[in-house]
Amino acid sequence: MVIRLDHIGIATEDIEQASKFWNVLGLIQGTDETNVEQGVNIRFFGTSSGSEPKIELLEPLGEDTPIGKFLNKRGPGIQQLAFEVDELEDTIQRLMGEGIRMIHETPVDGAHGTKIAFVHPSSTGGVLVELVEYVTH
Repeated sequence: MVIRLDHIGIATEDIEQASKFWNVLGLIQGTDETNVEQGVNIRFFGTSSGSEPKIELLEPLGEDTPIGKFLNKRGPGIQQLAFEVDELEDTIQRLMGEGIRMIHETPVDGAHGTKIAFVHPSSTGGVLVELVEYVTH
């Protein structure tokens, strides 16, 4: 079973302004993507090796989206930790079988052709956890 820290999601009201630090620091900016289903603009940053966890900036498409609501409630900052798994559907079923509460009981479309599911913070000690499966590597 593969499991590794894939990325750290950071909610921001302005993706361009939030990108400045990561660019100046020297991280490599990836291509932007909009996920209409999740109501978010997404921008990833990585290192030159490409193997470390990435930084994901999340800008809401509106106030009534998950990131918009997060920003209204908590302000900008770390929104989630994401872990890569190799069998997302099996992982979801295993977690639910152990009483872990899921936000998504079936995978949904994520950025860059991935499948994702979120674990409810009530089961993780207050941290929103995203599970990511890369459909095509």
